[in-house]
Amino acid sequence: MIRAAVITVSDRSFAGQREDLAGPAAVQALADQGWQADLRVVPDGSASVSGAIRAAIASGARLVVTTGGTGIAPRDETPEGTREVIDREIPGISDALRALGSEAPGALLSRGVAGASGDALVVNLPGSPRAVTESMPLILRVAPHALAQLSGEVHACR
Repeated sequence: MIRAAVITVSDRSFAGQREDLAGPAAVQALADQGWQADLRVVPDGSASVSGAIRAAIASGARLVVTTGGTGIAPRDETPEGTREVIDREIPGISDALRALGSEAPGALLSRGVAGASGDALVVNLPGSPRAVTESMPLILRVAPHALAQLSGEVHACR
């Protein structure tokens, strides 16, 4: 079983002022496909994001999905925190995720990134439960192939 981590990035959820609906939606999507997934809620800010991603990878997560903090509000620093951890960006994943929600004005403001950190895949999603629900099928489709490549497995082009 491949381990995953979901990190909700939200000042209000961290403070208990708002229920986190996006993180549990991601965990459920992963569990439905046989992944073991842990959930953690952290406040907004690049340092809290980078620290949580590093901790998740250190604990054995091969896939880290963040929700929240990808917009343009002053405290939205999830992409900056993610870039502190990843070795290589994978823009195709982020572009495809933005295209999924392109009818929603907020999707066009998403600055989420995806990338590799060692042999782990890290993907930023918006904090909207709907965006998470719509995005997880794409992540679950690409993650096994990406993780195989990151582990050095030989792959064939199709």
